[in-house]
Amino acid sequence: MTDELSPRRLVAVFASPVAEMLARFGVELGFHVMVVEPDATRLQGTPRPHGDRTVSDLWATEPDEHTDVLLTDHHRGEIGTLLREALTGKSRWIGILGNPRHEGPHVAALRELHVPEEEIARVHRPVGLNIGSRTPAEIAVAVLAGLIADRNNRPGGFEF
Repeated sequence: MTDELSPRRLVAVFASPVAEMLARFGVELGFHVMVVEPDATRLQGTPRPHGDRTVSDLWATEPDEHTDVLLTDHHRGEIGTLLREALTGKSRWIGILGNPRHEGPHVAALRELHVPEEEIARVHRPVGLNIGSRTPAEIAVAVLAGLIADRNNRPGGFEF
């Protein structure tokens, strides 16, 4: 592993089935995975045994130029605030899950917070490879493969 790939960090925002799969598979692919869940009532049980850590705010993950940030739920009311916060940091890559056939709700949420268009454009959507993924495990595989392709300057089948 080269220095430019290490340490590989993935911050999955919102405790969700996709975040669980990202943590499970991500550790096997060399990512240090952290889950951010701002709503303590949504946390399910104790930390998982596959190397992840759950925190309540994005800054607790200490995002840097080796960090990929992915919002795993596009229906949550906090998406604008959390994406705006992520955009002010040094994260290497920022994305949000969602149907590629519709404009994501994050666009309106960020515009409402007066985030400039060029900053909104930094939020990747769709994310992951176009493999027709539907289940949380399939979505996690597609996302992780896409992040690896992006990190390695490969197109990785992002065409939708």
